Amino acid sequence: ESGGAKFFNDLALAAAGQWSGGPAKVSIFASGLMGTINGSSIANVATTGAFTIPLMKKIGYKPYFAGAVSAAASVGGQIMPPVMGAAAFIMTELLGVSYSKIIIAAIVPALLYYLGIFMSVHFVAKRDGLKGIPKEMLPNAKELMKRMGHLLFPILLILILLISGFTPEFSAIWGTVSVLVFSYFRKETRMSFKRILTALELGAKSALGVAIACAMVGFIIGTSSLTGLGLSISNNLIELAGGNLLYTMILSMIACLILGMGLPTTANYIVTSTMLAPALVKLGVLPIAAHFFVFYYGLMADLTPPVCLAAFTGAGIAGANPTKTGFTSTQLAIAAFILPYMFVYSPQLLLQNINILQFIPILIFAVIGIIVIAGSTMNYFITNDKYIERIMLFAGGLLMIEPRLITTLIGIALVGAVVILQLRRKKIEDSAIRLSA
Repeated sequence: ESGGAKFFNDLALAAAGQWSGGPAKVSIFASGLMGTINGSSIANVATTGAFTIPLMKKIGYKPYFAGAVSAAASVGGQIMPPVMGAAAFIMTELLGVSYSKIIIAAIVPALLYYLGIFMSVHFVAKRDGLKGIPKEMLPNAKELMKRMGHLLFPILLILILLISGFTPEFSAIWGTVSVLVFSYFRKETRMSFKRILTALELGAKSALGVAIACAMVGFIIGTSSLTGLGLSISNNLIELAGGNLLYTMILSMIACLILGMGLPTTANYIVTSTMLAPALVKLGVLPIAAHFFVFYYGLMADLTPPVCLAAFTGAGIAGANPTKTGFTSTQLAIAAFILPYMFVYSPQLLLQNINILQFIPILIFAVIGIIVIAGSTMNYFITNDKYIERIMLFAGGLLMIEPRLITTLIGIALVGAVVILQLRRKKIEDSAIRLSA
């Protein structure tokens, strides 16, 4: 109501509108910024997508792809600190840690998730020759910050309070008060009494889902503990996987995705954190990494068909086929399928047990792995991929997940071979274009 959503859209336009395939990158920036204050993927699509999807279609993106970009970017809002989805608040109860520890752990994975989507749309823009938005049609970043930059202060205040150790309730109250105070800094953002009442009404409605989920989680955990159901399922899962961590993770991933077909993401997390996360913990996975593992695959419920509400919302705005939009959004969010394995094997990505000398190479290879896998799935890296190159890129990216020297070196070799092949082919293609010109 104070104009924050419009400010985020305009800020994203100013930051990325001129780049190749600009509107798609604007959608990612806008959804990421909106995700800092809105933990609902569907609301995020409806808010930012109504603006960015028509822009994407205008410069040449197919409707289903435009809807998929908005959906994939918006789902990331549930993992984007400081205000994450309802599941993050439940995670604090289950793990018995402060909310600030949850949001600190979420920072690097959230940025890697958005990097994966960003590089996917970048490669598609390069592959299809899509241009950005002309500079004269974009807002001026300096002017925008002068007019509406004060709306960033409430988010900074919430972050500072949470990191300083204050409770989420205390931080939320003062964050809300600060929005009202800072809105009066400029006439165009100033909130009237009617707009304050509207904001309070919308806030109360959006809180209902969180309140109900938090109320129900106690019943589910209590029933699971008293009957021994959770322990039994965990033991059976480990036995089925033969005590192998990788196989247990694969089975847990499949279970989360199947549950996601019939449950919303928060309910999915409540069930999987009770039934599946303990199995991973028994095999030596850090509790916070195990919970983030099932949390991430629960999020995919909003993207993966047949039940993909965020993708359906994006398809509705784009006027596209919902199922095709869902499959495309899953392809764009491939990073979300790979990241959980990364932070199980490398909990430093969750900023746990961090050693800076170990963290830097792990982060570098995580970034490279995400980029090359995006190049593989979008069929473009330096130039158009050949079939064997796509396989090499995907395999190379996956081999960088497990932080062992031998797998990392093999991954580097595969990606390096593709880079050499494509640079040579690109040089020949550029020479041919110059000759024909």
